[in-house]
Amino acid sequence: MNARQLAWILWPSFLAAGAATGVFFTLFDPVDLVIFGTPVTLGRMAAYSIGFFCFWVIAASSSALTCFFQKTAAEINRCPLPPADRPPGCPKRPEDGCC
Repeated sequence: MNARQLAWILWPSFLAAGAATGVFFTLFDPVDLVIFGTPVTLGRMAAYSIGFFCFWVIAASSSALTCFFQKTAAEINRCPLPPADRPPGCPKRPEDGCC
């Protein structure tokens, strides 16, 4: 993955995480949050920060899947080894007398 693809994933997910954090914490006060029956004892700033990074991971996963699914089947299934270096029995390896 190159820097350009990383930017395609991280920048939109950063913007989405910012929006999601704003909407979520507008509706819910971090002091009143209860997770699995246990009240959250973090301060507001810590809850905002953790919430932002959780939303960022979720949005980055979505962006990464979008980039992955834009590839063609040939790009995904392409063998990275040159034909002569492929292991014996590989269906894409040129056998003796072939080609």
